[in-house]
Amino acid sequence: MSKPKLSDDEITKRGQELYENSIRPQVETPENIGKIISINVETGEYVIGDDLLVISMRLRTKQADAALWTERIGFNAVYAVGGTLVRTVE
Repeated sequence: MSKPKLSDDEITKRGQELYENSIRPQVETPENIGKIISINVETGEYVIGDDLLVISMRLRTKQADAALWTERIGFNAVYAVGGTLVRTVE
């Protein structure tokens, strides 16, 4: 698998900006809360699903070196290890 051309910091910055400024209003619906979204930060294309690996691979079939940013819709993290996910949306 190819490595993205962008740094981790740039992927995070672009992913957060895309999500907050254009994607969030479309996807933060009751039926999507708790699902995972993976965003290609270079194209703005995204996929929503329940399995991080599956949705990421769907984006990578279109662009092998895609710079992907992921979030759990309506929560503060994708996964919680030894902690609790905090709901950011009511």
